[in-house]
Amino acid sequence: MNRTHFPIGRRRLLQAGLAGAAATALPLRAQTQGDTLRIGFVSPMSGPLGIFGEGDGHVLDLVRAAAGGSVTAGGKRLKLEFIHKDTQSNPVRAAQVAKELVNADKVDLVLSTSTPETVNPVADVCEAAGIPALSTTSPWEAFYFGRGAKPGEPSPFKWTYHFSFGVGNFARLYADQWSKVATNKKVGMLLPADADGNAIRGLLVPALQKAGFTVVDAGPYQNGVADFSAQIQLFKKEGVEIFNTFPFPPDFAVFWRQAAQRGLAQQVKIVQMAKAGLFAAELDALGALGHGLHAGAYWHRSFPFSSPATGLTCAQLADSYEKASGKPWNQQLGATASLFDAALAAVRACPDAKDRAAMAKSLATLKTETAVGLVDFTAGPVANCTPTGLVGVQWVRAKPGSKAKFDIEIVANADHPRVQTTARMTAYAMGKA
Repeated sequence: MNRTHFPIGRRRLLQAGLAGAAATALPLRAQTQGDTLRIGFVSPMSGPLGIFGEGDGHVLDLVRAAAGGSVTAGGKRLKLEFIHKDTQSNPVRAAQVAKELVNADKVDLVLSTSTPETVNPVADVCEAAGIPALSTTSPWEAFYFGRGAKPGEPSPFKWTYHFSFGVGNFARLYADQWSKVATNKKVGMLLPADADGNAIRGLLVPALQKAGFTVVDAGPYQNGVADFSAQIQLFKKEGVEIFNTFPFPPDFAVFWRQAAQRGLAQQVKIVQMAKAGLFAAELDALGALGHGLHAGAYWHRSFPFSSPATGLTCAQLADSYEKASGKPWNQQLGATASLFDAALAAVRACPDAKDRAAMAKSLATLKTETAVGLVDFTAGPVANCTPTGLVGVQWVRAKPGSKAKFDIEIVANADHPRVQTTARMTAYAMGKA
């Protein structure tokens, strides 16, 4: 076998050249990694809150398709990568997957949605790690005060931002919506011992009392409880004609079936749900007990807005999900789309989206239109949060041809005047059309 021999000097020169080439390749590889913007997305895809995340994968597919794998920020074209994680409806799991995104996946921005059980632990992880984060679909007070901020004091948060409805939105909506049906203005409140329940109890109850309602608070209960006899008995004794609750979706079904068995459902004229009663599948499971129930909606297919991140109008977004899944549209579709709308707007406005401090500043000054309407962090009410509107809705038996047993109609818009009502609100009448 022939072997080519090089003089020692030339051999050393080749070795030096290879070493130099390797040294040159390293920063090139690092530069390639630096040209990719990684965005983590955390939501409940399974467990008792899994109904919130049912359409998240579809929305993310639409965003990926519209973005085409890249985004321009600061005059620079960046590859765009999304990494989606499931919380399994567990706050501990939510914190765990957030840490995975930060430490293993090396994301530049974290998005999260759907209830304090998701967004609060994710935000806490990002705040501690110094990673910019944006979230939605949880009362902003539960996000802000529920994580340790104090009224009247400067915000303790530098990296985490949140847009969503708040207690003020509920107070305006309920005062308007409840005025559309004649009642004795006695409100039975069923609030869990969690971040949502604490925020509502501390802020909404006084606002309702100020608006002229008599509030009967049944006291905090633990999520997952199986017997509501004591609360039902109290509401019947006090003669409440308005019922308001913020439970996990499965808990409301347990309560309302028991309320029907014990006569409370026949007594009340308005059944106002939040956190539960947002999705058609919940109403389908209730059967006749679902007709006429009321809720607040943070998104509806009739909203007159568009989603820049998906390139679709609200009606088109709803239609795309129904066509892809065979299921009826749900209001979290628009909320999740708005999260990507706001996030990508902040990325595009950022002079260096790979710089954490610059990205956080871009979030802090963000003002942009989304699928749920205007998101404006320059307007407050606190440095890290901004509210979005709610409309009052009522579930009614679906018209022929609908994909669900129930349709959801907009009956009140005082908190969201850019949205038009679609129907007149009626009193709840158990089991009657």
